[in-house]
Amino acid sequence: MGAARLPRLLRLIQALQSGRLCNSVQLAEECGVSRRTIFRDISILQEAGIHVLYDEERQGYCMPLRLTIPASQLSLSEAISLLLFCSELSDSTTGIPFQQDARQAAMKILEGLPRSVRETVAEITESMSIRIDSRNQLIGSQSLYEVLLSALIRREQIRVRYHSLTEASPLSTLLSPYRLLFSRRSWYVIGRSSWHRTVRTFNVGRLEQLELAGTFYKIPPRFSLDRYLGNAWHLIRGTPTGQTVKVQFDKQVAMNVAEVRWHKTQTAEWLEDGSVVLSFKVDGLSEIVWWILGYGRYARVLEPVTLKAMIHEHAQQMLAT
Repeated sequence: MGAARLPRLLRLIQALQSGRLCNSVQLAEECGVSRRTIFRDISILQEAGIHVLYDEERQGYCMPLRLTIPASQLSLSEAISLLLFCSELSDSTTGIPFQQDARQAAMKILEGLPRSVRETVAEITESMSIRIDSRNQLIGSQSLYEVLLSALIRREQIRVRYHSLTEASPLSTLLSPYRLLFSRRSWYVIGRSSWHRTVRTFNVGRLEQLELAGTFYKIPPRFSLDRYLGNAWHLIRGTPTGQTVKVQFDKQVAMNVAEVRWHKTQTAEWLEDGSVVLSFKVDGLSEIVWWILGYGRYARVLEPVTLKAMIHEHAQQMLAT
């Protein structure tokens, strides 16, 4: 499914569940697409088992407020995967913030399974766990997240007050959200900022205030998360771009490092002494510095010289404290 289709389908579902009948013209205006696209999207929903009703007399579409999930159609492995991810990643302390509804969804899926399958699935999932890295618990940010999600679905701009680590005081901007992204430790909203006059990334944990603006926007057709982030090590696409980085790791940690895919451009070269050289093409060097420092004396930067100097400077400052 295309990146633009999912938000559009969510907007369509929201319109269909509004409690009023909507004809194809109204739905097309609501979603910002053609009537032909609306008919195609309705077919997609129906093929997925979602009941979209059409009132011939009043010539409008609607959807029951309560959707039913055909859990009995799931295979054993599908049911286990769904329940495992829903139950583990929705945990308020160890999972992904603001996904508590996923646990309720998991229970509904479990209840819809045949009894014999339900008991097997429950037993298996109890013996499996998922743990993510330490993350920002985003305490007190639930309501902000809900406004962001609503704005993204409705394509409505939001007025934001944000605590930036690079500014002396909080900044205010009009934001058009393009994507919500959970990465490593926190939720981020990516969108066009009127203050910056370009697309920027905002950590949800640093949002101090936001409200729906009542004005609407369109996401540029060519926008994609991959294109926006480029070859950034994580989220900050710096300069120079396309920089070749080579780091040699001693044999004590070589296997541990090489078995993880740290970056989409990663390649590995094993040396006779048991060490490994990992190579990357990255846009900017600031984020990769911290990763290299985490391996201490077991990591040596081979290139570029600029990165060597950055590592040396950080090490000197650490020794000076």
